[in-house]
Amino acid sequence: MSDKVVVITGASGGIGAALAELLATRDMRVVLVARREAALHAVTARCGANALAVVGDVTERDQVRRVVAATLARHGTIDVWVNNVGQGISRPPTQLTGDDIDEMMRVNVKSALYGMQEVLPHFTSRNAGHVINVSSILGRIPFAVIRSSYCGAKHFLNALTATMRAEVQATHPGIQFSLVSPGVVRTDFGNNARYGGPDSRQLPDSQSAEAVAAVIAGVIDSRLPDVYTRAGTQERVVGYYAALGVDP
Repeated sequence: MSDKVVVITGASGGIGAALAELLATRDMRVVLVARREAALHAVTARCGANALAVVGDVTERDQVRRVVAATLARHGTIDVWVNNVGQGISRPPTQLTGDDIDEMMRVNVKSALYGMQEVLPHFTSRNAGHVINVSSILGRIPFAVIRSSYCGAKHFLNALTATMRAEVQATHPGIQFSLVSPGVVRTDFGNNARYGGPDSRQLPDSQSAEAVAAVIAGVIDSRLPDVYTRAGTQERVVGYYAALGVDP
């Protein structure tokens, strides 16, 4: 795993920051991407001399392209790209607006799509590379009514990841696309949701950002295509659909 070049979006806090700091301890060359300049540089400083900060909004394709260029200019290669940008919403489906849906797609889907598409030419030139998309258990089971549009966006991301994998591996089997699905994580996710809270830190059965980061680091090593961050989640998903009468 050591000496890989890993780009991490949404790296100024939460899971992204925890992952960057963990990988830096394992001699990876991390490239941290986020909009919040001061917070981003603070995390980058903790990652050491091999870390590179690139301030940018990855919901804009031209800025994603700039991240790719900056990384290649610094390191000459990219081994892993982690799409970690996301935002929740606190609004039930009966109250959703078109703007709500557009925003959830822009942040949770388009940011990942742009990352995958813009790094892909570099990966295909080598028939090597790894994209990791951070999804959510809500992308499997839409049990949180107030997160309605977020659930939909993560379901879309899951399908996009699987179909991108199938398309690309038909000609470039050395390139992997992995999906990582956490549950509730003790970060600012809830506070930063569209329309506000509840605070993720106050919800039951939560997981630390560091624990999720450790799972993602394991996926960099294993290259597994689909991973939950907590034991028992797969059984929970099967149970949810079984209760609806769906035969898995």
